[in-house]
Amino acid sequence: MLLRAARSLGTLPSTAAWRESALIGLAALLLIAGLAAASGLLRYEPRFDPLLLTVFFIPALTEELIFRGPLPGRGESARPIVWYAAGVLVFVLWHIVEALTFLPRATLFFTPGFLLIAAVLGTACAALRYRTGSLWPAVVLHGVVVLLWQAQFGGPSAAELMQG
Repeated sequence: MLLRAARSLGTLPSTAAWRESALIGLAALLLIAGLAAASGLLRYEPRFDPLLLTVFFIPALTEELIFRGPLPGRGESARPIVWYAAGVLVFVLWHIVEALTFLPRATLFFTPGFLLIAAVLGTACAALRYRTGSLWPAVVLHGVVVLLWQAQFGGPSAAELMQG
């Protein structure tokens, strides 16, 4: 599993794979935006904080490395869908664990709308990882979703979620 994660980090997608990733990412962003608007998690509240760029490391890179990195690539498993579905489920449940442990103000992590959005994001990131063999398109999508939410659409920062 560690070898798979390392391999997925060391694999850079081809230009065609980046194009496909952009289409998958755009579809996921549109679906996530619709779900966020419908569930009341989306409101236009722009703010700029240079620290927001850290979302590409935490949570994007770290969560993708943990939840998608160890998954099998094409041809490595007879049932990749089982591995990827399990990865999405664990990713969604992880957000509940975070809210119960070290993000005490993350009560929104318990809401059905947020959990559905996490499932859509996890599924899209899993598809990107599987289709490209690389973790980087998933990291970019995950980072863009969190960055947009926190910088433009009223999402709380990690610091706000950690305050007790």
